[in-house]
Amino acid sequence: MHAYLGSIWNCRFFWLSLVKTDLRSRYRGSVLGIGWSLLHPIAMTTILCVVFGVVFGINVREYAPYLFVGMTFWGYFTSVLVQGCGCFFQGESYIRQFPAPMAIYPLRTALGSGFHFLIGLLLAVLLSLGTGPKDAHISRLFQLLALPSLVPTFVLLFLLGWSVAILCGLLNVRFRDTRHLAEIGLQGLFYMLPIMIPPEQLARRGRLSLVFRCNPLTPFFDLLREPICYGHAPSLMTYTFAATVVLVLCTTAIFALQREERQLIFHL
Repeated sequence: MHAYLGSIWNCRFFWLSLVKTDLRSRYRGSVLGIGWSLLHPIAMTTILCVVFGVVFGINVREYAPYLFVGMTFWGYFTSVLVQGCGCFFQGESYIRQFPAPMAIYPLRTALGSGFHFLIGLLLAVLLSLGTGPKDAHISRLFQLLALPSLVPTFVLLFLLGWSVAILCGLLNVRFRDTRHLAEIGLQGLFYMLPIMIPPEQLARRGRLSLVFRCNPLTPFFDLLREPICYGHAPSLMTYTFAATVVLVLCTTAIFALQREERQLIFHL
């Protein structure tokens, strides 16, 4: 494993150039450029804030950062999953010519999606600081002091995205309908996560709230919302739950890649 990671690092100029090329080609000739990556979560946040504010009487100043953080993470997860399905096909020409570790192609996907995720999260922090923390006793200074807790969260999210991209990419090579099935599954998964339901409404849902709490993706929402929206570091239990999910996915991805890497070229 150490030698394999070293070979990935030795190819760092190659996969970094692939990420830069993807970002440039995606926004070449675009008027808004990188702003398009923020338009969807901003639009959804605005629409849902109006709906929940009018229909349920939700405090929009508190709800907007909560919702925007959820939409930002959801955008990152769906991006690495859907684009990860095609990561090996996207790099097929390089795979046939250059004997690089196969893990760099899902890494390319994770880094590209992570770039947009970080931009969205920066906007979420600014939005939260502008509207103020939910707890009136927490000043903006304490809210800023909680932001360093996002560093281990970023590491976990990066490993999560890389692992999901590897697994989806390998599965899609063997079964070409994986991407279409994933897009359908994501539509249902969206409503099984605490993305748009306000926290006070979520607490009143009883058994439905238990479904949200048991979802393996839920702790990642908490890791982001606790320091950004509420101004305090997440609990050790939340980190442990999220790290366990990442560990399971990473282990599965490593074994799957080890088994399929040498045979992958024959299925492209």
